[in-house]
Amino acid sequence: MAEKDKKKQNAIQAYFRETVGELRKVAWPSRREVTQLTGIVLAVMFVMGIILGVTDGGAREILNLVLGF
Repeated sequence: MAEKDKKKQNAIQAYFRETVGELRKVAWPSRREVTQLTGIVLAVMFVMGIILGVTDGGAREILNLVLGF
Protein backbone atom coordinates (compact mmCIF):
# COMPACT_ATOMS: atom_id res chain seq x y z
CA MET A 1 0.00 0.00 0.00
CA ALA A 2 2.89 2.35 0.70
CA GLU A 3 4.11 1.67 -2.82
CA LYS A 4 0.81 2.89 -4.33
CA ASP A 5 0.93 6.08 -2.26
CA LYS A 6 4.50 6.68 -3.38
CA LYS A 7 3.59 6.21 -7.06
CA LYS A 8 0.57 8.47 -6.68
CA GLN A 9 2.70 11.15 -5.02
CA ASN A 10 5.33 10.88 -7.74
CA ALA A 11 2.66 11.23 -10.43
CA ILE A 12 1.29 14.37 -8.77
CA GLN A 13 4.77 15.84 -8.40
CA ALA A 14 5.55 15.05 -12.03
CA TYR A 15 2.31 16.69 -13.14
CA PHE A 16 3.13 19.95 -11.35
CA ARG A 17 6.76 19.87 -12.46
CA GLU A 18 5.69 19.45 -16.11
CA THR A 19 3.05 22.17 -15.76
CA VAL A 20 5.60 24.67 -14.45
CA GLY A 21 7.96 23.70 -17.26
CA GLU A 22 5.28 24.34 -19.89
CA LEU A 23 4.32 27.68 -18.34
CA ARG A 24 7.94 28.81 -18.60
CA LYS A 25 7.81 28.20 -22.37
CA VAL A 26 4.82 30.51 -22.85
CA ALA A 27 5.50 33.86 -24.52
CA TRP A 28 3.62 36.16 -22.13
CA PRO A 29 2.45 39.50 -23.56
CA SER A 30 3.71 42.78 -22.13
CA ARG A 31 1.45 45.06 -20.09
CA ARG A 32 1.20 47.43 -23.07
CA GLU A 33 0.08 44.62 -25.40
CA VAL A 34 -2.51 43.44 -22.89
CA THR A 35 -3.89 46.97 -22.51
CA GLN A 36 -4.09 47.48 -26.28
CA LEU A 37 -5.74 44.13 -26.92
CA THR A 38 -8.22 44.68 -24.09
CA GLY A 39 -9.15 48.05 -25.62
CA ILE A 40 -9.68 46.44 -29.00
CA VAL A 41 -11.90 43.74 -27.52
CA LEU A 42 -14.00 46.29 -25.61
CA ALA A 43 -14.38 48.49 -28.71
CA VAL A 44 -15.47 45.55 -30.87
CA MET A 45 -17.96 44.44 -28.20
CA PHE A 46 -19.40 47.96 -28.01
CA VAL A 47 -19.77 48.28 -31.80
CA MET A 48 -21.28 44.80 -32.11
CA GLY A 49 -23.72 45.60 -29.29
CA ILE A 50 -24.90 48.67 -31.18
CA ILE A 51 -25.20 46.74 -34.45
CA LEU A 52 -27.14 43.90 -32.82
CA GLY A 53 -29.37 46.34 -30.92
CA VAL A 54 -30.27 48.24 -34.09
CA THR A 55 -30.85 44.99 -36.00
CA ASP A 56 -33.06 43.64 -33.21
CA GLY A 57 -35.07 46.86 -33.02
CA GLY A 58 -35.54 46.94 -36.78
CA ALA A 59 -36.61 43.30 -36.91
CA ARG A 60 -39.04 43.88 -34.04
CA GLU A 61 -40.63 46.84 -35.84
CA ILE A 62 -40.93 44.91 -39.11
CA LEU A 63 -42.57 41.97 -37.32
CA ASN A 64 -44.96 44.34 -35.51
CA LEU A 65 -45.99 45.85 -38.87
CA VAL A 66 -46.40 42.45 -40.52
CA LEU A 67 -48.28 40.84 -37.64
CA GLY A 68 -50.29 43.96 -36.82
CA PHE A 69 -49.36 44.46 -33.18
